[in-house]
Amino acid sequence: MSTEDVRKLMANVLRIHERDPNFPHIILERIQAFLEDDDVFANPEMHETLITEMKLEAALITNNSPYAEVRAVVDNKDDPTTPCSTVRAWAIGVLFSVFLAFINQLFSIRQPTILISANVAQLLAFPLGKAWERWVPAWEFKIMGQTHSTNPGRFNKKEHMLIAIMANTAQSLPYTQYIVWTQVLPQYFNQQYARSFAYQFLIALSTNFIGYGLAGLTRRFIVYPSYCVWPHSLVTIALNSALHNDNNVTVPGPFKRFYSMSRYKFFLWAFGAMFIYFWFPNYLFEALTFFSWMTWIAPNNHDLEILTGFRNGLGLFNPLPTLDWNVLLFDNVDPLMVPAFSTLNKCLGMFLWGIVILGIYYSNTWATGYLPINSNRVFDHFGELYNVSRALDDRGLYDHEKYMDYSAAYLGAANAMVYCAFFGIYTSAITHVILFHRYEITMGFKGFWASVRRTRTQDGVEAGEYKDVHNRLMAAYPEVSEWWYLGTLLVASAFGFAGVAGWPTYTTPGVVPYGVALALVFVIPVGIIKSMTGIEVTLNVLAEFIGGIWVQGNALAMNYFKSFGYVTCAHAISFANDLKIAHYVKIPPRHTFSAQMVATLISTLVCTGVMNFQINIPNVCSPTNPPMRFFCPGPNTFFTASVLWGTIGPIKVFGVNGQYAATLLGFPIGVGVTIGVWLMVKYVKNRRISRFVRQLHPVAIFYGGVNFSPYSFSYAFPAVPIAWLSWIYVRKRYLAFWSKYNFVLSAAFSAGIAIAGIVMLFSVQWAAIEIPWWGNTQPYEGCYHRD
Repeated sequence: MSTEDVRKLMANVLRIHERDPNFPHIILERIQAFLEDDDVFANPEMHETLITEMKLEAALITNNSPYAEVRAVVDNKDDPTTPCSTVRAWAIGVLFSVFLAFINQLFSIRQPTILISANVAQLLAFPLGKAWERWVPAWEFKIMGQTHSTNPGRFNKKEHMLIAIMANTAQSLPYTQYIVWTQVLPQYFNQQYARSFAYQFLIALSTNFIGYGLAGLTRRFIVYPSYCVWPHSLVTIALNSALHNDNNVTVPGPFKRFYSMSRYKFFLWAFGAMFIYFWFPNYLFEALTFFSWMTWIAPNNHDLEILTGFRNGLGLFNPLPTLDWNVLLFDNVDPLMVPAFSTLNKCLGMFLWGIVILGIYYSNTWATGYLPINSNRVFDHFGELYNVSRALDDRGLYDHEKYMDYSAAYLGAANAMVYCAFFGIYTSAITHVILFHRYEITMGFKGFWASVRRTRTQDGVEAGEYKDVHNRLMAAYPEVSEWWYLGTLLVASAFGFAGVAGWPTYTTPGVVPYGVALALVFVIPVGIIKSMTGIEVTLNVLAEFIGGIWVQGNALAMNYFKSFGYVTCAHAISFANDLKIAHYVKIPPRHTFSAQMVATLISTLVCTGVMNFQINIPNVCSPTNPPMRFFCPGPNTFFTASVLWGTIGPIKVFGVNGQYAATLLGFPIGVGVTIGVWLMVKYVKNRRISRFVRQLHPVAIFYGGVNFSPYSFSYAFPAVPIAWLSWIYVRKRYLAFWSKYNFVLSAAFSAGIAIAGIVMLFSVQWAAIEIPWWGNTQPYEGCYHRD
């Protein structure tokens, strides 16, 4: 590569990664020095060291990933002849799609719930694949001129990952099930037309496949670019690599030792250790989970409980709040998985927001001093739980006179400020992407438009882009046209129109395009942020807020707007993560498309069928002795939100005369904080301060605030020392060691917890076997319960 070629490449690299907190800052400084010094190109013989360094960096960027975390688990080579879409992969994939959809739907209304994740499916699929490899005979047959075999040989990582993608797709339950639950059951809205299988199937198909269409249309923005790392995908790939890779390289590590244990063996040891250990905090010694030792010392000190309490307090000042790894995963963000700056910004935001909540509570603003400080419940003016039925008529519609005779809705201090944080995170996300990533978005639109018009350049690279090794390797496979995804989006929208208009929902079909429009506005900003930080901005509050204003007094219409706005965006982000996994592992795009479509259809059919069985179970969702502990916490919460946001409406709560109108300041605060961070990144020249400022992420800071109510700072803080140890201390000093074991450790711990939890549930917990001793009763000592 000539010096001029390196110069052009590095100019594009600098434009794309200049404000990327994941890209090594030292390398960016060297690239800037290379590009800004004209003497380097006028007298290259005097700058041979810098030029050689830039050529090596250019080779690394183009022939591998510029990110160490990606290089740790993702291969930079591919064999296009490796079987992928095989009979074996499809058979096992369909099996796990049915299994995960059935189990997760069946127990979704149970309290506590049972959830089998895609990583558990990937782990269980491995012995099935190996058994198929060994015992199933190799019979060949032809379909449409292509020869297929019942046993194509060794069970490989591409087949395994295709199974995992199908399982991950199928585990996402249709969100519209909550609409059906609240419509059908007599204790809710009692609308019996919602028992129609066709109605249920149409609206479920619609929300699921709209999300998939959006994911495909945004590939050039949030899947293909190298800066879209998708930390969650790396753990899935690490598990796959640990099970399939035979290469084992000895690496130097801590304590001046060399480590030769293979990833597979390391996974088994870590998995077994966590499987055994999790029995203690989850069953045998629950005090290890809720380690509120400070409130144990003074159990009657209410202020101490507020400051340090794990469950009902804010947990701001407990330095050792838990010894349970599962607590750290409360928001599905593993400190070993996401970059350290994500964890640190989240915890910084949560701590700062906690201080604000303390001020709100102790000043008795909005009468919060009379309510639990960190509850997500809604209260009336008597301090009791809000009884929404007292503000409704016999048809379940809003009755203003009954509402005035009863009470306005009251929120605790943390709950009120959570809404303020949500308002801030939405404007922060939009502002952040415009200021920090507008160049990349412009390149994405150019590539998208060229693809639609089929006018891509010969090498598929637009001016201002650079093509990393993974994009070059994927070019060997036929691409899925944007028209396929657009067609999926349009057909799915038509299903939504039919479901809303074909039954007496008293809802305009306009909720479909308006909801999709909301998702379209946010899917790229949310996708970029999730792919770089591992943190997801959910649109549930914004969809409830806008939908409640638009269709005030109609809870069902608000629910539809929420489903088509919030859920389709969330599904799109989940599907985009799967597309990135396929991109990393080099699964042909059309195989991924087929697998996701089939798995989504299977999941929709199975979940709808199981739900029809469930709604006919006598006494289901009853607050007293329902069968199989089917208390339905999800439908209950959904119904309360439906009435508060849809029937009563946000105007009465957050409007001009609403008690919590001041929380709307979150919208301008989100813009102001993000602009402030951008100005510091752009104009601060001090090298040491600049490095710190580049690690500030305003969206992640606001994300910390939205985690309160019901969670406390005690859930988030334990991730800080782990993130520092892994991503800053070990990674900096022992990069090869960290690359080999870090993500495998994350996968092993998550799998160990999941399998142990399932075993416990179907054994001792299912039989209601309890161990009433100090270690299981002490965690609640000193808890101040008002709700």
